[in-house]
Amino acid sequence: MRERDEDRRGKRVSPLADPSVVIDYKNPQLLRYFLSDRGKIVPSRIRGASARQQRQLARAIKRARMLALIPYTVQ
Repeated sequence: MRERDEDRRGKRVSPLADPSVVIDYKNPQLLRYFLSDRGKIVPSRIRGASARQQRQLARAIKRARMLALIPYTVQ
């Protein structure tokens, strides 16, 4: 049953699939794609990031939050 559901939805393509895209804390538009509507970091299985990319994203999001480039929570 799970295989059918995945086939129906198709494989999610991450914006990180493009090799020219660099994960950086100074790019808040890219980082916001990987945040939920509540401001939480979305799991990699939802957005299609690899384990390495997910670690880089988490690090970049936390740095951007400390520098107030993106909010900790959404109001």
